[in-house]
Amino acid sequence: MKRGKAAPAAERSPWRGGWLREARRVASPNFGPRPAGTAIDLVVVHSISLPPGEYGGDGVERLFTNRLDPGAHPYFETIRGLRVSAHFLVRRDGELVQFVSCDQRAWHAGESAWNGRTNCNDFSLGIELEGLEGGSFEPVQYERLAATLFRLAARYPIRAVVGHEHVAPGRKNDPGTGFDWAGLRERLQPLWLDFVP
Repeated sequence: MKRGKAAPAAERSPWRGGWLREARRVASPNFGPRPAGTAIDLVVVHSISLPPGEYGGDGVERLFTNRLDPGAHPYFETIRGLRVSAHFLVRRDGELVQFVSCDQRAWHAGESAWNGRTNCNDFSLGIELEGLEGGSFEPVQYERLAATLFRLAARYPIRAVVGHEHVAPGRKNDPGTGFDWAGLRERLQPLWLDFVP
């Protein structure tokens, strides 16, 4: 029986450059270069829903691609002109969407600091979970988040996973009290990452 040729290593890789193949790609213009020689060693977990507390729509994708209509909902007027992004969004059904190459600097953490270093965007990856700050998240979101963190840790020297609230205390409170840090830590035991809390 004739055996077919093995696929080239590049085709077998879960990555295409800084883009994760399993994620749906929705490119955001809100990114920039990282400082030369910067190690990507932190992941910042966020929560977001647009409008707040409403799930399943395209508001987050529109926000991250600068296409959000401020007249479509009263809340949208309050964030008119906001230019933000994240590397990934995990939807309530577990779908993974990627907006910025992991090799680039997404605009997700804002004014922030971790372990004495400021400007966390320079050295971190941002993952948004579709959800309400302080609310609960779906089991499938934790599954997708953990799988994504395994992918990231295999490619980048990730040392810690924290919440937005931990790098911008007093300014941000997400993902909040409803996020199951203990459960995520248990899922990721083989990675030896630092977690907060």
